[in-house]
Amino acid sequence: MNDEEFEAAGQQMLKYVIDYHKNIRERRVMPDVKPGFMRKLLPDHAPHTPEKWDLLFKDIERVIMPGVTHWRHPHFYAYYALSTSYPAILADILSDTITCSGFSWASCPSCTELEVIVMDWLVKVMDLPEAFLSTSPGHGGGVIQGTASEATLVAVLSARTKFINRAKEKSPSMENGVALTKLIAYTSRQSHSSVERAYKIALVKYRILDTDEKQALRGDTLKKAIDEDRAKGLTPFFVCATLGTTSSCAFDNCKEIGIVCEQEDIWMHIDAAYAGSSFICPEYRPLLDGVEHADSFNFNPHKWLQVAFDCSAMWMKNSNDIIQSFKLEPVYLKHDNEDIMPDYRHWQIPFGRRFRSLKLWFVLRLFGIKKLQNIIRQDIKLAHKFEEYIRNDPRFEIFGEVIMALVCFRLKGSNEINEKLIKSINEDGRIHMVPSRVDDTFFLRLSICTTRTQNHDIDFAWKVVSEVADNVLKTTN
Repeated sequence: MNDEEFEAAGQQMLKYVIDYHKNIRERRVMPDVKPGFMRKLLPDHAPHTPEKWDLLFKDIERVIMPGVTHWRHPHFYAYYALSTSYPAILADILSDTITCSGFSWASCPSCTELEVIVMDWLVKVMDLPEAFLSTSPGHGGGVIQGTASEATLVAVLSARTKFINRAKEKSPSMENGVALTKLIAYTSRQSHSSVERAYKIALVKYRILDTDEKQALRGDTLKKAIDEDRAKGLTPFFVCATLGTTSSCAFDNCKEIGIVCEQEDIWMHIDAAYAGSSFICPEYRPLLDGVEHADSFNFNPHKWLQVAFDCSAMWMKNSNDIIQSFKLEPVYLKHDNEDIMPDYRHWQIPFGRRFRSLKLWFVLRLFGIKKLQNIIRQDIKLAHKFEEYIRNDPRFEIFGEVIMALVCFRLKGSNEINEKLIKSINEDGRIHMVPSRVDDTFFLRLSICTTRTQNHDIDFAWKVVSEVADNVLKTTN
């Protein structure tokens, strides 16, 4: 493909992107295909000679779209939806054009410096502690990871190295493996499964702690577990608190947890993957109280801040804690400005990295904070509208609290009838949701996180839920 062919194909693709977003309502939100559907549509070998663009372009609809789940569909209410926007898409085009691997300042100075700047912008927008600024005297700063799961793992590995080194300072002859067996970490029963996965990857002991009636981890529960483990000769070293859990959007009490962590000298990481974007709104910022005690904090702009996947913002109070875990310095990577700007390869698990800060920069500039705030407020308003429908129908009940743009609800009655309800809703195909379970209670989740969902879509979602519930109740009774 030469320059002229690329220009023509690019224009065609941009038009396709626009048409896709404009007409996404006309598509079925969930694909109606069976595993292996694509093998029937494609040959079993790659072409030996170049094919024409027009042939490939036609296969987007013929081969790809039949199996696509449309996460940006206004009737997609599953998980926590991923955001995107035209500014973010344009930024990714530029990133793919530059094609840098920004592992160090020298490898692409603009890649590093823009990331430092936009991460500092977010600190100020969200009123995070000044210790997270790149200009802080304590070596704070931010880095863009791929996902919140990756950020949690980086925090766990950094804390592990810090506490192993501390143990070896006290006992120089102690082997790393012996020191590792003493460490123990904590998280809530409602935290994302990626937290437990990070502990398993790091090969550390861990405890899953119970929550209160609001599914929140509290300080006294943590303190009791720490005292028990210290009495056994273990070294508590890490706590992951969650703001906006995946199951029900519950909020751990970070203020209480943070005070315990400071008193006990334990690393506190806050995972606010979904809810974190809402903290740009002053009225939701109090939910982040306690972040001043955190050693690291993370949220996903790609979930609710109109930034395309993948873009997970992570801050450290002391970047030396993360660097000591990942730093290696072969001669071919050394450069003259190593102590002036961060070399982000030392702040992450992969070596190479894309120019992801362009997406944040484009979005923050072309939306502005005020418009981003309004998008979040509108989504939460829509969630409360659906909540009213549920509360006004005696067949249903709300599970938990509706704080963000997530409504957890269920038919009054058994788990079995609610399992039948969610299965029937998704088989119906007009909207898509997923269920969850807290302790012994099974419920449905309706998550709003796309700017294309409007008031009439919530009316439609309720219509579908109500109609399907009627059928389920009739067939069950």
